[in-house]
Amino acid sequence: MSAPGPADRTTADPADQEASTGDESPGAGRYAPSPSGDLHLGNLRTAILAWVLARRSGRAFHLRVEDLDRVREGSQRRQLEDLAALGIDWDGEVVRQSERGAAYESAIDRLVSHDLVFECYCTRREILEAPSAPHAPPGAYPGTCRDLSASARETGRERMRELRRDPALRLRADVPERTVQDLWAGSVRGPVDDLVLRRGDGVVAYNLAVVVDDAAAGVDQVTRADDLLSSAPRQAHLAHLLGLPEPGYAHVPLAVNAAGTRLAKRDGAVTLRDRLEGGEAIADVVGRIGDSLGLPGCRIAADVLERWDPSTLDRAPWVVDLPT
Repeated sequence: MSAPGPADRTTADPADQEASTGDESPGAGRYAPSPSGDLHLGNLRTAILAWVLARRSGRAFHLRVEDLDRVREGSQRRQLEDLAALGIDWDGEVVRQSERGAAYESAIDRLVSHDLVFECYCTRREILEAPSAPHAPPGAYPGTCRDLSASARETGRERMRELRRDPALRLRADVPERTVQDLWAGSVRGPVDDLVLRRGDGVVAYNLAVVVDDAAAGVDQVTRADDLLSSAPRQAHLAHLLGLPEPGYAHVPLAVNAAGTRLAKRDGAVTLRDRLEGGEAIADVVGRIGDSLGLPGCRIAADVLERWDPSTLDRAPWVVDLPT
């Protein structure tokens, strides 16, 4: 281990999806936190399950820090220390997206060469207020800049100069939807839109970065929270357009508070360090995560690795009701 430093779904049998044919070399799994603060219990549960799914199938396990956007000083170090404290190890060096700009620009250049990129001059407010296509979710990009004339594009560029920003770059999606396979949700069909590749402030967008990074690391098993399940079809199609392999997906139910809303720092002592400062031990925290999986008595991540059966995962959100 490196030093800590709305889709249509049909169910499938997780055991069948997890099985290997025996003819393929194991790929890799990964965990990829954003360093915007300490990891809470839901994050830690997802990290353990990602690690277990990779290790039990003979895959490598990688860590990637997704630091292109919000970064809180010290978060990277603290997150890696917390993961190690739970007994999670990883292979190779930690990858930081902030150091991978050349790879992202190369991917954009490849899409440009196939006429799959266009400039977008819309503000976020304009997109939110514009009428959406039928059946599109609220706030979906309406295609305003997709097929502008040369003169209209020049007008748009002049407007961006006045706003002192560059146009965003969007994918010219060539299909309306795509189907992916998820370990628990089964066959999932969702929309593929003209997603942002690079924002107007020059920052590469999440969807492009994760596709490029997963392929570069040999990741063929993407385990993450199920609020990102709707992103999988568009990411899989983007990988296809870039000539990259499409990974398999394993989306884990979110952790929520007693009111049913997504777990957050405002819910109290929800991070590992909070619990330790309140007098709990690592074994207590892992034990709570094990209990959520029907595995009483877990003390370290290796206990989950030894005992957990993925086919038993409850697909309902994990309600975290912590003692104060």
